[in-house]
Amino acid sequence: MTRTVAAIVVAAGRGLRAGGGKPKQYRTLGNGSAVQRTLETMARHPGIGVIQPVVHRDDAQFYATASEGLDLLSPVFGGATRQASVRAGLEALEIHRPDLVLVHDAARPFASHALIGRAIAAATQAGAAVPVLPVVDTVKTVDQTGTITGTVDRSRLRVVQTPQAFDFGMLLRAHRKAHQAGQEEFTDDAALAEWAGLTVSTFEGEVGNVKLTTTEDFVRAEAEHLAALGDVRMGFGFDVHQFGEGDHVMLGGVRIAHTQSVTGHSDADVVLHALVDAILGALADGDIGMHFPPSDPQWRGASSDRFLAFAVDRVRGRGGRIALLDVTVVCEAPRVGPHRDVMRTRIAEIAMINVDRVAVKATTSETLGFTGRREGIVAFANATLRLPWTDLPT
Repeated sequence: MTRTVAAIVVAAGRGLRAGGGKPKQYRTLGNGSAVQRTLETMARHPGIGVIQPVVHRDDAQFYATASEGLDLLSPVFGGATRQASVRAGLEALEIHRPDLVLVHDAARPFASHALIGRAIAAATQAGAAVPVLPVVDTVKTVDQTGTITGTVDRSRLRVVQTPQAFDFGMLLRAHRKAHQAGQEEFTDDAALAEWAGLTVSTFEGEVGNVKLTTTEDFVRAEAEHLAALGDVRMGFGFDVHQFGEGDHVMLGGVRIAHTQSVTGHSDADVVLHALVDAILGALADGDIGMHFPPSDPQWRGASSDRFLAFAVDRVRGRGGRIALLDVTVVCEAPRVGPHRDVMRTRIAEIAMINVDRVAVKATTSETLGFTGRREGIVAFANATLRLPWTDLPT
């Protein structure tokens, strides 16, 4: 039986040590802010049904910018402690009654879809589970003067991360119990669950799932994350559709008035179809027809932005990034130039990348061939991806 899953993204902390004049979760990181990246990752995961952000009441404008365009529940305000903020999120979710809940720190923006999937699977099996990493450094105990008093056996030590995953009702009851008992200083939900007498399991965390606290953390995390994405892939995509009766064409997710329309799969957007195949090609993950068969009636007339969003999700699910999307349109008409920037903006929105990572070019075939005879329209696309190495080359 499929279990419903909700996620709480805790973004109510002040976190000013990271600098930049704003809480750390709203500091710029790559193409956006840390919390934006976290929310996008959660919103794009197919296993998560609803997302409950918890924010500080002074950060409404920061949050509005970070969450624009995402399908999220209305944020609730957090409390004086992290524990109080999580409880506020749980109380807000009670009306939805999910089976499971993930609690994730907004300042951990590099969690992958694979990690989220492990969290859901672990909580489904155990009821309460947290991601952990083994301690790799030697750990010493010291006295008040700094003199070493002993060496700790690190074989049983683990570093805990988020998202932490729980049976929703179980965690809500534990939080209410702690609140009623005046126990308000637990630093994570696993500690609170342990105090409430619950058994908490562990599952494999991710080295890249770092928590950002200082300016140095931001610099180091971005550099390390990019360095880890050393598997640079390039994919090629091609699509062609025939002209037919109609009054517009869809190109790059943009409706362009024309004396004809195009026929074919979904809304026949050759630009987005070619980009989808380019991305899937770079992933070695089939093609658009395999994932969205034209014989399936549910895709008849469907908006092609759904297909591109799917391909982008596949990249993010592998812990990767899109470095560049480059497409060339070949047709005598309609003219693409006047719509180029709107197309670039729309593609960037769907792919969740900066517009300067999207190139749209157009040319004619000098009246040669079927495009020259205005019988159809063609798009060629290239996608450059950065993925983490899953199998190091020999």
